[in-house]
Amino acid sequence: MAEKQRILIVDDDTSISELIALYLNKECYETKIVADGREALQAFQTFIPHLILLDLMLPGIDGYQVCREIRQSSQVPIIMLSAKGEIFDKVLGLELGADDYMVKPFDSKELVARVKAVLRRYQSSSNSNTQISELPQQQGNFVEYPDLIVNLTNYSVIYKGHSIEMPPKELELLYFLASSPNQVFTREQLLDHIWGYEYIGDTRTVDVHIKRLREKIKDHGNWSLTTVWGIGYKFEVKR
Repeated sequence: MAEKQRILIVDDDTSISELIALYLNKECYETKIVADGREALQAFQTFIPHLILLDLMLPGIDGYQVCREIRQSSQVPIIMLSAKGEIFDKVLGLELGADDYMVKPFDSKELVARVKAVLRRYQSSSNSNTQISELPQQQGNFVEYPDLIVNLTNYSVIYKGHSIEMPPKELELLYFLASSPNQVFTREQLLDHIWGYEYIGDTRTVDVHIKRLREKIKDHGNWSLTTVWGIGYKFEVKR
């Protein structure tokens, strides 16, 4: 029998956390509920979750700090939950390393769908990372430029001869842009193509992911991730 996937629910509102657990248990996930930030960090070490649902307003250590500390040692998927729906809060959560952000109140069925989607993307990336110790040959869907190979088949990025750790959405965004060199895409087009029906968000999400990509992949003499002011982005290849 396959091992149940473990989901850590971090929320000080008992009614919300128990409702979430009920829905996830029906989907055959194993859940653990904790009510504050310090307990969340302890449970992260002992429960070893496959995904964390993390409320931001917590007693003791808030959700932002919990996310920071976890990201120092792990890429476990994190979906932030918050009553704060302002763009600033969403962008901050994504910049700290959250994989998704949901505003309370939310529909429980949508939450379950997002949990499944994030886990699916993470597992695809994790499985492929076990296959990239040797990459002399690239197969399947990939794009190659000087000092850069983006492979969508095994979710790998090779930059200047080194494997770059990259969450699935960042890699998919880079691959999509690099697959259509010099073509300009609006933020709305990128959000629709990369996140699709699984994500209901604002276009700043694209900006955050582009910022992360630029921190990992610097502009090259032959190509660059270019902002087209007032429109969106393109993967510019110099002729």
